[in-house]
Amino acid sequence: MIKQICLVISILHFGVYAQVESKAKYTLDVNNFYGSILKHNPDISHLITGHPSGLILSFQRKTFGDKEWQRLYNNPDYGVSFLYQNLDNEYLGEHYGVYLHYNFYFFNRLLMFRIGQGASYNTTPYDEDDNFRNVAYGTHLVSGSYALLNLKKVNIFKGLGLQAGLGIVHYSNGNSKAPNKSTNTLFLNAGVTYTFDQDTPAYAEKEKGLLKGAEPIGYGFVFRSGVNESDVVGSGRFPFYTFAAFADKRLNKKSAIQLGAEVFFSKALERFIDFRASGGFNDGTTGDEDAKRAGVFLGHELRVSRTSLITQFGYYFYYPYDFEGQTYLRAGLQYYFTKNIFGSLTVRSHAAKAETMEFSIGYRL
Repeated sequence: MIKQICLVISILHFGVYAQVESKAKYTLDVNNFYGSILKHNPDISHLITGHPSGLILSFQRKTFGDKEWQRLYNNPDYGVSFLYQNLDNEYLGEHYGVYLHYNFYFFNRLLMFRIGQGASYNTTPYDEDDNFRNVAYGTHLVSGSYALLNLKKVNIFKGLGLQAGLGIVHYSNGNSKAPNKSTNTLFLNAGVTYTFDQDTPAYAEKEKGLLKGAEPIGYGFVFRSGVNESDVVGSGRFPFYTFAAFADKRLNKKSAIQLGAEVFFSKALERFIDFRASGGFNDGTTGDEDAKRAGVFLGHELRVSRTSLITQFGYYFYYPYDFEGQTYLRAGLQYYFTKNIFGSLTVRSHAAKAETMEFSIGYRL
């Protein structure tokens, strides 16, 4: 904790005397947090032994409505954040993560909602010899996401302000390697903010009719791939391939709904079927079962500039082998490189259990 306090003092000292010559306006905030790991899965009960704590250091650029998407979302901030967390458990270790984030504001900019997505390094992942109790993370590098809901008052005195509230941070490798039970930490946070240049322009207001922008139905194709492993530790990491087609309807400049179909090819599932057939489990698995699946999905796309938040609910209508359930969820981020070409990073799960992390490339007609 002493090291963290010294870091905060050093950062504030830099902030007070730094001169930012650019016309862009920037802010810095430092938050300490303290919380508890949620028991979303009974398999991690033995890992919940203390109260995780940590530090969030964030640097962001303010927006004032110069672009249309900024006015649509009440002039959010966007930036990069570093998150350190001590899980307060010798088997879980510590996390060091880097995230991209947005800050969205409500109630005359007194309430802030932040969402961040990035990657984190875990110091003590699962090891069959030295750390077999850590069933939460099977790899050093995991995907991380966090959210904050804070009361925030900026520029109380010479650029300094305060914020406090609650948040949650999630770590998972998307089952790219077993085990991967993941963790979710709910926490309280409090910290200080610093605005580098207090001479800021007024925020532009959203004009009437700005949200309108419905478009005709569009069509597209997506190819998804990556590597994953079944829950059988040491069974191996294998590639998967997913081919999808969809139709979407853009309701306005923020939202679109989607309807699509896709087919799944999973080498890890093939290996899992072989394992169940030859392992003497007597569950009826013969080894001749088809590992392919096909599904339909209904989804929503929330657009923020070129970035979108994707959420989908799917159902496997072709499901020859029972594996994790016949419904699935998909969530993640999508980025439009051009008007028609996009890429995405998503996680497909069955309820709270992730099956895989998907890297996708798509084309919208």
